[in-house]
Amino acid sequence: MSSTVLDVPTLETLIAASVAAPSIHNTQPWRFRLDPDTVTLEIRAVAERGLRHTDPSGRALHVSVGCALFNLRVAVAHCGWEPVTRRLPRPDEPDLLATVRLAGTTRFSAAPKLYDALWRRHSSRFPFSDRPVPASVLTELTEAAHAEGAVLDLPGPAQTDRLLRLTREAEHRNTADTGRAVESRRSVHPPDAESLGIPPEAIGPQDFREQIPLRDFGAHRHPTALAARPFEKRPSIAVLSTPHDRRTDWLRAGEALERVLLVATAHGVRASLLHQALEWPDLREQLADGRREHAQMVLRLGYGRQGPASPRRSAGQSLEQGAPPTTESGVAAR
Repeated sequence: MSSTVLDVPTLETLIAASVAAPSIHNTQPWRFRLDPDTVTLEIRAVAERGLRHTDPSGRALHVSVGCALFNLRVAVAHCGWEPVTRRLPRPDEPDLLATVRLAGTTRFSAAPKLYDALWRRHSSRFPFSDRPVPASVLTELTEAAHAEGAVLDLPGPAQTDRLLRLTREAEHRNTADTGRAVESRRSVHPPDAESLGIPPEAIGPQDFREQIPLRDFGAHRHPTALAARPFEKRPSIAVLSTPHDRRTDWLRAGEALERVLLVATAHGVRASLLHQALEWPDLREQLADGRREHAQMVLRLGYGRQGPASPRRSAGQSLEQGAPPTTESGVAAR
């Protein structure tokens, strides 16, 4: 029995911080359960929110959950506890992707700027200015990825052009593939009771130079998003990779991605995720360009408008229903 005291408002804050993380098509493919005896939060995959055509292996689902896991670690540390984390802790429960136990006094290095940033971070699919991201900030981003066991590569102009060509090819394939196109279109709709998906106004315009291939999510169905505008002439692109390509690496890639995004947000740097080429095995292999690392995400970084936020499910919607917290278990009741 744990002596940790976790009241209900704090529990709800921890869950809200977790679900503020990004997820592919804003599917939020996670659910949480509190074990009151050990004061441990479980994060489980919600298979029915997976994208069968776009993400048949579940890699992007794991990356999404990894982002939520990192936010949970940051929030737990912000509240003064040590987030004791286990990834894939029970092989006989494949949907249980991670657990975080609240223990003792925190040793986790979670600067206040990360906690503040997780509430403000969201993707921007809008044009950025031509102002370059300072080298000092880029160095912090590479260090952030390294701290989570990942690598953030910053390619030069020629390599950037090659990465954008691969992404453009993937976007053409996605729009031509019926199953994937349907999944994209279905994810775009006004906020509803489920608080999933992407509002039409968050899609953003397309690059009239056709240089930066942002996912259009079937933009022809949303006339207000069809306008083409000039995007930055020389985009700042980064590739996040891991040494291996197992399920635990996918989770760690998500944790690294979210740390990078929070550090970027703290510096006022916007980000959008160019995931399309990772959805086709042959194009994903080309992203590696002969290196041993496995590409997990392509990021576009810069300065510009902060795009509209996508909805998030509430703590009540995200927590698995069960017995209410009790003071006997060390969890303070409401």
